[in-house]
Amino acid sequence: MFIRSRLAVPALVVLTAAALAVPTGQSAVADPTVAAAEVTNGCVDSVPEPDTTTPVKICYTLFKPAGASAEQQVPMILHSHGWGGSRTKTEGSFQPWLGAGFGVLSFDQRAHGESTGRAHVMNPAFEGKDVLKIVDLIAGLDWVEQERRGDPVLGSIGGSYGGGFQFAGAFTELKERGRTRFDALAPEITWWDLKQSLAPDNIPRAWWLQLLYATGGHRLPAEMQRLFQTYLVQGRWPDGEDGKIADEFFAKNGPAWHVSQGRRLDIPVLLGQGLTDNLFPLQQGLRNYDRALTRKARSQSMLVGYNGGHTLPSLLPPGFGTPGDPCSQALGSASFRDLSIRFMQLRLQDKQTGLTGFGRYHLATADGSRCISQQHLFPSTVRRLPSIVSTSAAGQPFAVKVADGPVTVAGPAYLSARVRSLAPGSRAFFALSVGTTAADAKIIQNNSVPMHEPVLVARAHRWLELAATAVDVPAGQSLFLTVSPIADMYGGTTGPPPGELRLDRVRLFLHQVG
Repeated sequence: MFIRSRLAVPALVVLTAAALAVPTGQSAVADPTVAAAEVTNGCVDSVPEPDTTTPVKICYTLFKPAGASAEQQVPMILHSHGWGGSRTKTEGSFQPWLGAGFGVLSFDQRAHGESTGRAHVMNPAFEGKDVLKIVDLIAGLDWVEQERRGDPVLGSIGGSYGGGFQFAGAFTELKERGRTRFDALAPEITWWDLKQSLAPDNIPRAWWLQLLYATGGHRLPAEMQRLFQTYLVQGRWPDGEDGKIADEFFAKNGPAWHVSQGRRLDIPVLLGQGLTDNLFPLQQGLRNYDRALTRKARSQSMLVGYNGGHTLPSLLPPGFGTPGDPCSQALGSASFRDLSIRFMQLRLQDKQTGLTGFGRYHLATADGSRCISQQHLFPSTVRRLPSIVSTSAAGQPFAVKVADGPVTVAGPAYLSARVRSLAPGSRAFFALSVGTTAADAKIIQNNSVPMHEPVLVARAHRWLELAATAVDVPAGQSLFLTVSPIADMYGGTTGPPPGELRLDRVRLFLHQVG
């Protein structure tokens, strides 16, 4: 169902809390007998906004654990919030970390909370510099453990925008100094390429763009506010000169740009990513793990995929995904937070916590019943499918059988085909699905991806990466490829009605487990 953008915003604001769900659990590390921390609030000066000379204020709350001193130094954890949020000021929220022997600093990102300026969405020249100013502050605290003068023992935590700052800070420092003072990261549900996430193949994830603008659009620079307002009225990604402005704004705002410049992080990273996340889907986490880290760093890191994150239900085509985090539990922790604490205890405190599973992908199945752990996710099988003709805007989704259960697949799937577009602007949405028949098949973990042909093509070879999944298809059910002319995550996009696509010589490449 298509919904006009300007009408959808109020409903999306209501959905914000549910949509940004991350699996949580009771901490197995917290110690209620730990004495209260010393709490300090303050701000540091950071780089001015363009065409100004006034320093931007970046404000923080610092938690010094009881007993920490120049004689008894502790490592530090840096935290920040999601888009549209603000820093955490309550000690109780960090009690598991304080009780585990860490100091914590939580800060308001540029244009959020008490911090000033405009949000440039993790641009290294702005948010990247902000993070380094906070690290400089931490480096000057005599009760924080240091590897060398000015280099604190430092880890970081946070999800979504609060995961983005971790990569922005570490990569900006790598760019400017040739090394980073971060010793370990634990980002959750964050991105590799922000433009690719917001508008894959220039087809906007309209529901999410509306929600993100409603919860924080006023924080953007004036020119980007104008472009988003134009989008909300027109319902399409900017093109022409506006498209160039948007592309330039998003060009450097993620690990993808840094890696394109030859930079990779050589530090351990615990990546948490949502398989049911339909804003920053699992592929974004896989690319961060596979491409943003050196081989040595990957051997000391791991990716944990859970059913959570930025989640909105897929109603057209119908999808499914059961919330849960069996992989953190399979790795011996009650929740991803507890897993993060064990990870940081190992990396920052040299404590042997019994944590294993490094150098692997750990993915929750779609029904949340178990964790699939793999050393690689390369395609291991190919399925030949009949020719496919997508339906037009008035048509219904349909499904093509791929394999009968029992079968287990995990990670990305890839669709190869010769494509003919039957009208300019033809597009369709593709996803793996499971059901007893084609009529009742539901897309796995609520994720689909577009194929978009803006001009007429004939027999053009296309290679489409489908949404990464993890699913056990039981006996009596089958794995399908669902093809739909529309998908509600992308609802609200205007322009010509989606035309039909014809796919010949169709091949589907899968990573089959077992």
